[in-house]
Amino acid sequence: MIPDLSADGHVHTYLCGHATGAMEDYVRAAIDRGLRRITFLEHLEAGIEYAPKTWLTDQDFTFYFAEGERLRSVYGERLHIGLGVEVGYNPEQVEVILQRLSRFRWDRIGLSYHFHRLPGAPYHLNLLSNKKKNLEIMEHQGSDLLLGHYFDALLDAVERIPAHVLCHLDAGLRHLPGRRFTAAHREQIERLLQAVKRHSMALEINTSGYEITGQPFPPAEIIARARQLGIPVLPGSDAHRPADVGRFFDRLGDVFSAAPAP
Repeated sequence: MIPDLSADGHVHTYLCGHATGAMEDYVRAAIDRGLRRITFLEHLEAGIEYAPKTWLTDQDFTFYFAEGERLRSVYGERLHIGLGVEVGYNPEQVEVILQRLSRFRWDRIGLSYHFHRLPGAPYHLNLLSNKKKNLEIMEHQGSDLLLGHYFDALLDAVERIPAHVLCHLDAGLRHLPGRRFTAAHREQIERLLQAVKRHSMALEINTSGYEITGQPFPPAEIIARARQLGIPVLPGSDAHRPADVGRFFDRLGDVFSAAPAP
């Protein structure tokens, strides 16, 4: 079954600090593209030492929900507007994360892992960054080791944080040249998919990958395995500007044709 390509389930705004455009700009863009549903998935992090800040505070989320309700009153007959969160996993802050999640009523909770604390380092490393400094650290540490940490952290997150969808399954170190998945990584991915299935979660198909690797995150073979396991798949553009809403959704039909569920 092909997912609903009229619904973009992963959209950010200027509120996260590294995107442009107000919430209303994204709503209008979605309507212009003929979408029927959009879900904002703004960043929540806890205990992360990194600059600049790329996530929302609770005060930001209070505004986010108020503005979301206003937009629903204006555009609700033309577009279903979901108010969700992309929560970044931090194994040292699980209780804080759970407390913060409980303060709001989310339409969707997406789960990801961006920031990794290296032993003895005062700051976290952004594993999804394309900044030169971060890439140099990744290369020095070694992609095989860091990717192993990435998949282990996602597996731990799925077990400990109640969420609706797993985001960025294979996007760790996505900007590092020469990144590869070893046999050990593929075993970790299989365990991760099994955990997603066990916790009745969905898997995100993130179309931002087309701009980086020429294919979505995750690629067709992982999508096929998820479908084989009966895991729902949800498309998301990971939009960081209004023009990104629904980007590359027209290519997803080919992904499902090339990798049908066994």
